[in-house]
Amino acid sequence: MEKIKKTAKWVEKAMNQLFLVCGLLTILFVILITIFLVISGIPAIQDIGLWDFLFGRIWASTSAKPSYGILSFILTSFYGTCGAILIGVPVGLLCAIFLAKMSPKRIGIIVRNVIDLLAGIPSVVYGLVGMIIIVPCVREIFHLPDGANLFSAMLVLAVMILPSVISVSETAMKAVPKEYEEASLALGATKTETVFKVVVPAAKSGIVTAVVLGIGRAVGEAMAVMMVAGNVANMPKLFGSVRFLTTAVASEMSYSSGLQRQALFSIALVLFLLIMAINLILNVIIKKGEQND
Repeated sequence: MEKIKKTAKWVEKAMNQLFLVCGLLTILFVILITIFLVISGIPAIQDIGLWDFLFGRIWASTSAKPSYGILSFILTSFYGTCGAILIGVPVGLLCAIFLAKMSPKRIGIIVRNVIDLLAGIPSVVYGLVGMIIIVPCVREIFHLPDGANLFSAMLVLAVMILPSVISVSETAMKAVPKEYEEASLALGATKTETVFKVVVPAAKSGIVTAVVLGIGRAVGEAMAVMMVAGNVANMPKLFGSVRFLTTAVASEMSYSSGLQRQALFSIALVLFLLIMAINLILNVIIKKGEQND
């Protein structure tokens, strides 16, 4: 018995060390990526000028007199992400409520399997389906010359964030103690009132986390939006062809050189800092909400 206990303790210590090393490696990777992006992105910003780079309206990296303004990319990414969240989060939240509290067992299993399938579909497949189905539908419905625009990108991104929003929100609502629901029902509230006035508020920290994951997915997506947004460096319009921060890097990196290549690394640096800032702000909001509760 003593040998078994010693072996168990040794294994536990070894696993603790392994987990520690994995955690430190994760931190190291983030630090190395940050250093690489800073070293690669700063030179172009110094040459172009921070104001001209961030707030310039024209991106013409291959013209005789090149211009490297990325304001259109920043605004497009912001509007596209906000539109995807406005469309996708309500649908995902209602689906999560249905799965967590209202669905029959068999139907719930089928819907969860479909959601798991959505999470595993590659982004290029989303882009292909969007290009074949969504883009023509948007063109026909709104009588446009071309359906590849910001609105089509919002629709595709809204579908892509659904698995994250649904899964995390459902888990958060299932974690709410049953006593909350029983107390609400005992006071005369209906099941629907209990779900929306008791369960959802009690699970709001988890729901906000789901929204954070959705934002991260929407901001960082490149291939799918490149296929449905038109990929033209215009100032954002709902039914105009646009280019996101991610697609700007992906579309030009293969043939770039010199200052153009450095500017693309600078775009990657701006995107990285933007995502970090969004995560920090939303985490602060979540912590404040938990403290208030």
